[in-house]
Amino acid sequence: MPEFVIAIDQGTTSTRCMLFDHEGAERGRQQLEHTQILPQPGWVEHNPVEIVERFRTVVRTLLDSAGLSSADLAAVGITNQRETTVVWNKRTGRPYYNAIVWQDTRTDRLVSAVERSGQGEVVRQKAGIPPATYFSGGKLAWLLENVPRLREDAERGEAIFGTIDTWLIWHLTGAVDGGAHLTDVTNASRTMLMNIDTLDWDDELLGIWGVPRAMLPEIRPSSDPNLYGSTRKHTSFGGEVPIGGALGDQQAAMVGQVCLRPGEAKNTYGTGNFLLLNTGDKPVRSQNGLLTTVCYQFGADNAQYALEGSIAVTGSAVQWLRDQLGIISGAAESEALACSVKDNGGIYFVPAFSGLFAPYWRSDARGAIVGLSRFNTNAHIARATLEAICYQSKDVVEAMERDSGVRLEVLKADGGITANNLCMQIQADVLGVDVVRPVVAETTALGAAYAAGLAVGFWSSPEDLRQNWQEGKRWSPTITPAERETSYAGWRKAVERTLNWVDVD
Repeated sequence: MPEFVIAIDQGTTSTRCMLFDHEGAERGRQQLEHTQILPQPGWVEHNPVEIVERFRTVVRTLLDSAGLSSADLAAVGITNQRETTVVWNKRTGRPYYNAIVWQDTRTDRLVSAVERSGQGEVVRQKAGIPPATYFSGGKLAWLLENVPRLREDAERGEAIFGTIDTWLIWHLTGAVDGGAHLTDVTNASRTMLMNIDTLDWDDELLGIWGVPRAMLPEIRPSSDPNLYGSTRKHTSFGGEVPIGGALGDQQAAMVGQVCLRPGEAKNTYGTGNFLLLNTGDKPVRSQNGLLTTVCYQFGADNAQYALEGSIAVTGSAVQWLRDQLGIISGAAESEALACSVKDNGGIYFVPAFSGLFAPYWRSDARGAIVGLSRFNTNAHIARATLEAICYQSKDVVEAMERDSGVRLEVLKADGGITANNLCMQIQADVLGVDVVRPVVAETTALGAAYAAGLAVGFWSSPEDLRQNWQEGKRWSPTITPAERETSYAGWRKAVERTLNWVDVD
């Protein structure tokens, strides 16, 4: 009897493979970073072939180090950076272009043109999301316009599209030798091409972005008893393992945090921050700059929806301190450096490298550090970076409270930055509510494992998952309401300074 479920978590900066037992406890992990390709300002790309190599390596290394084979695995689940767009030739397996990453802003003119044409409201109503550089449909439209011969190949069904989940599933199930061309409903809901009500590709939306239907994968439930297929023997698994589930990374974190009832919410701290609120089996359209998205779908059950506040740059701002500024040698050092000063020294850092996402949706914004004087040091910049993560989350919480009418009482937090105690304390202070981290903080991978395990009966029901959740650490507010209000007012002033920086036609 297989004792484990394995999850592949293909993120923006790295590919991770994690092993979980029936209690949801982590039993092993491997992780490798991949190259961030930055051809020009605003452009962010990944090499999709490198990503495949990375996931093969982490899977093989994890199984070898644990002394396991495919026979020990009940199922494999996949979670992924969501809107990142890949197009490849199904006959040769070769990508036509690098993967265009969700942070990329090259499509700003395309999305602006859709707004000017009056079709932006159609996208909002049908897809549940606004025309924005963030989403896959515009990236796919750009590729079709700019890559030679791609449109002709797409129209005859030879060039196919997928988000990263689709790319990995295709490789796991045989690639050019019969690989399955599939996606799940959560990833499809991030494309601007799927109708949020029918959960199917929509001809009117395809027409707006000029996308041939023949390119698109089949949409499946997030946890699918009919399976996405099985891993082939020649893959890094070395044998057949059922692929039972796939979820976009933030929806996977909702499942991992067991936010399966309306009104339950979580915030994931990764490359960006993503705050989601479960709204039940009916989509709720936001009036305050949030996204309507599919939260998950288990088998034949009704899909569950969420309101989401997406923030483009949080953890990647810490990475920027390391890679571009060179003021820290690793992410863990940001906490020690920031703790060496008592406050931000009067400065605010708004990391609008890819414009501002929720609740502003301003592609004309760019990053700014404001309030600088000669007094300020690297330590103040490090502290302002951690504060920016927390202030951006507060912006989203306030919008979510206006949309839902429900005041946040506690914030479930997960992701790598939750290991930074100072950052989590600042978050509790900024929000004025307790912040709670579970024992298993990497809930994105756990959620993918849960979806896959439910599909094959490793877990019998969602209630089994709820029994696994355990609180790991809690942070409570330590500042006064007046201090909170003053510091947040400074943040809002700083945000204003970032707007109208780029001219968007």
